[in-house]
Amino acid sequence: MLNRLPSSISALLDARADGHSLPAGLYVREDVFEADIDVFFHNHWICVGLDCDVPEPGDATVIDIGKTSLILLRDDDGEIRVLHNVCRHRGSRLLDPGKTIVSKLVCPYHTWTYELTGELSYAPHMGKDFDKECRSLKPVTFKSIGGLIYVCLSDNPPEDIAILEQAMTERLVPYDIPNAKIAFQTDVIEDGNWKLTMENNRECYHCSANHPELCVSFVDLDFGFDPETLSPEDREQAEEHFRLYEEQTKAWEADGFPSAAVEQLADCATNFRTQRLIISGAGESQTHDATAASSKLLGHMTRKDLGDMHLWGHNSWNHFMGDHAVVATVIPLSAGKTLVRTKWLVHKDAVEGVDYDLDKLTDVWVATTDQDADLVARSHAGATDPAYQPGPYSRFSETNLDKFATWYIDRMRAHGY
Repeated sequence: MLNRLPSSISALLDARADGHSLPAGLYVREDVFEADIDVFFHNHWICVGLDCDVPEPGDATVIDIGKTSLILLRDDDGEIRVLHNVCRHRGSRLLDPGKTIVSKLVCPYHTWTYELTGELSYAPHMGKDFDKECRSLKPVTFKSIGGLIYVCLSDNPPEDIAILEQAMTERLVPYDIPNAKIAFQTDVIEDGNWKLTMENNRECYHCSANHPELCVSFVDLDFGFDPETLSPEDREQAEEHFRLYEEQTKAWEADGFPSAAVEQLADCATNFRTQRLIISGAGESQTHDATAASSKLLGHMTRKDLGDMHLWGHNSWNHFMGDHAVVATVIPLSAGKTLVRTKWLVHKDAVEGVDYDLDKLTDVWVATTDQDADLVARSHAGATDPAYQPGPYSRFSETNLDKFATWYIDRMRAHGY
């Protein structure tokens, strides 16, 4: 039997057929995973957290991305900082994963001590001539866009983040995300590749069969359908839905709420899409009965009928509604494991049990996230099977997956693979 060497990453990229899912190796191989971390999580902008993760001076949280560890904190002047979690002495980690409160950053190894700005203030037994000025913690390039923290670990961050920033800064003002409160957080580790996680999120082909809770408020038609497979009655209903969308979008925008779709999905570095989506049923929120979960509306909101301001990037998805927001970030852990971190945000003064019921606030997306984790695990298991062959995307309901796969190939090529 001949020994067969695995094909190069470049050959795998070449093998991807237009309109089809990726070759199995791009989902399951560890060398591809390492390349993905380099390209998409070190050289592109990624969402890692929120201003309200660190609401008070001294609040800090650690985010690990591959071998890189970051500290997101608020300094004594109330400014957000993102710093590398690496002591400038001999490289020890300063903080452990998770949230903490600090007055200074003290290395547990040799007690080198840093101000919350990253400036080195104390380095014992290094001599009187030791220059502390050049030993500050290394800062990370970041932007707070409407309260969402985006970082780029490259020395040359993509400039087209400006398009996302321009679109979202105005759209997120009424929600006042920087001053929101995190009411609940879950960390779910999916047994699948991060690209399968993102693909699953970018289509609702699977929603009616798998997400009964979400489908109370979420309209799966928004992400495409095959008109020839619908009954005349269903087709008429779909056409009416899109007529309503056009009218509702115009009405929202006339009231000063930007709503039309803005997307940057091809020929770009920073991949994103945003649109104000209609909420089905009672029309207020993504809850089990589509009514608001919190009586105290989010931020400066005065209306419950402004739908779902949806935003996705290549490692995140978000839903901003009148009463609360759901923010999810995705961090690859290995070729076959992915962390999905979901946060539910409410008004900073909202009181659990008085202004909102936690179960009602969270139950739809807790169920949806668990359901998606099962689907991603099934997809990844299939990709490891020798019988796997890339299948065709639906030209009606999976066009965004085709765009994502094409963008993925293009960006890998742009970085030399």
